[in-house]
Amino acid sequence: MLVTLLVAVVSVLATAAVGVPLIRQAATAHARESLREQADVAAAMLAAREGRPAGVRQLGRLMRSNGIRISLVHAHTPDRAWVPRAAMRRLGEGKPVHSRVTRNGEEVLFEARPVGKASGVVLAQRVSAARGETLGPGLVLALLVGALAGAVAGVFLARGLSRPLRQAARTAERMRQGERGCRMPLSPPAEVRELSSALNELSAALEVSERRRQDFLMSVSHELRTPLTTIRGYAEALADGVLSTDAESAEGAGRTLVTEAKRLERLVTDLLALARLQADDFTVEQEEVDVTALAAAAVTAWRPSLKGTGTQLRTELPPHAVTLHTDPVRLRQVLDILMENAGRSAPHAPLVVALAVPTDPGPGPGPGQRKTGSPVVLSVRDGGPGLRDEDLDVAFERGRLHHRYRASRPVGAGLGLALAAQLVDKLGGTITAAHAPEGGACFSIRLSGSPLP
Repeated sequence: MLVTLLVAVVSVLATAAVGVPLIRQAATAHARESLREQADVAAAMLAAREGRPAGVRQLGRLMRSNGIRISLVHAHTPDRAWVPRAAMRRLGEGKPVHSRVTRNGEEVLFEARPVGKASGVVLAQRVSAARGETLGPGLVLALLVGALAGAVAGVFLARGLSRPLRQAARTAERMRQGERGCRMPLSPPAEVRELSSALNELSAALEVSERRRQDFLMSVSHELRTPLTTIRGYAEALADGVLSTDAESAEGAGRTLVTEAKRLERLVTDLLALARLQADDFTVEQEEVDVTALAAAAVTAWRPSLKGTGTQLRTELPPHAVTLHTDPVRLRQVLDILMENAGRSAPHAPLVVALAVPTDPGPGPGPGQRKTGSPVVLSVRDGGPGLRDEDLDVAFERGRLHHRYRASRPVGAGLGLALAAQLVDKLGGTITAAHAPEGGACFSIRLSGSPLP
């Protein structure tokens, strides 16, 4: 509101700064034209009365009321003190005079006309007197009225603009306090409508994020509760002496406790890894890595456990080394996550770990990535139930597949694929989900680097 009032005052001052000189100029031009007309009339009247002094006095009284000084001069008489010499000379030559001179620091308009053969009439008027009425209180009043009108319009405009802004501030405060579903009306002008639209989109995004967070927490709590319930049940049975003390029963209880403890540990590890990925101190230690050997080592490590589930594990690895500059620990972690998910969701089905160096260099690097050579594609395919088409784009969001498939197939905590996607991003690569030729899902890791066969 203060800004709009200031704009109104500045506008009036700017109008005055530009308008007053123009009004002065126009008033001076009007006064000069009027003085010329009166000089012509005075010369005509005096010529008719043959320049008698009585006629001059009568004209003088008439024109003094308008701020005009008049005098009758003769060529053989001394110059009047207030009449310019140049005017006297031109009158002596029988020519009219149009002049504007400065007398005692004040501008004066002069008009002189010859009357008869040896005399003339001279009219003089101060410029300030000629334009005094134009620049009088009327102009000041007009400027004040303009300033007042601008201020009133500015106040109403400021209120109209600030009302949706205050509403936006209150909406943002409600969102900050945890309220969801806040919406603002899309009112003009366009800038306010754009702000309202942005806040509405933010509110909708927060609603989705909040809902996903709640689903994620429920999934994690469910996954935590299951192994904890098992461990607690066996522990209470051991404490109460319900379990048999023979070696076989103790061994079975121990295996169950170890399995559930590992499951709990894996879940906590995934949660910590996801938290670390969000931190600024997460580091990637890159070195020259033989990706062929790394994939073969992962297959060797997982073969015993996958064999127990009936999974048909095989590889499609090149016979030579494929060296890439990357972090071997993080890459192996991603490969382990993908193999574990495939083995759990596709028991008694084929599981293929493949490595390829395409001859096509593929698309250019994304924002913040640097392409130094052909990409290396490391993929894990399975022959399980696979994914629907609409799941391929959201497969790496936390808990999305867990929430969708937990009632129809064995699933984890919904963290593994999200963790894998963030790890691959830290490595400067991309990970995608697709349909596998074996009938299940295919997860492909594309890393750019300098592969050396």
